[in-house]
Amino acid sequence: MNTMQLALPPTRTRRRHAPEFKAQAISACLQPGVSIAGVALANQLNANMLRQWVKAHCEQQGSVVAANCPPPTLVPVSVQQISDPQPSSDIQIEIRRQQTVVQVTWPTSQSMVCAQWLREVLR
Repeated sequence: MNTMQLALPPTRTRRRHAPEFKAQAISACLQPGVSIAGVALANQLNANMLRQWVKAHCEQQGSVVAANCPPPTLVPVSVQQISDPQPSSDIQIEIRRQQTVVQVTWPTSQSMVCAQWLREVLR
């Protein structure tokens, strides 16, 4: 029986960030077109933690929304219905098993049947 003592891993300490660093990170996140994940990655921070900092900062501003904390908005999206769809190309499948090559052309309109057939063939 081996009675060697196990070496315990060093204890991790919680990092503390200066308020100036937090303010710089938050202001970087509030710039238009900048992602919180990108700022977090660049500063070696956890993105969830940085998101909490930004959220707390915006909540501190009170009921008056600061210019740097825009409220969430919905983006209008227009969807156009195609009345006469263009004829699409066929599904083309090539299966290679050792020396055998099987090529199949299937109509796109029957894609579900093709998927079922392919599942059975590949078993």
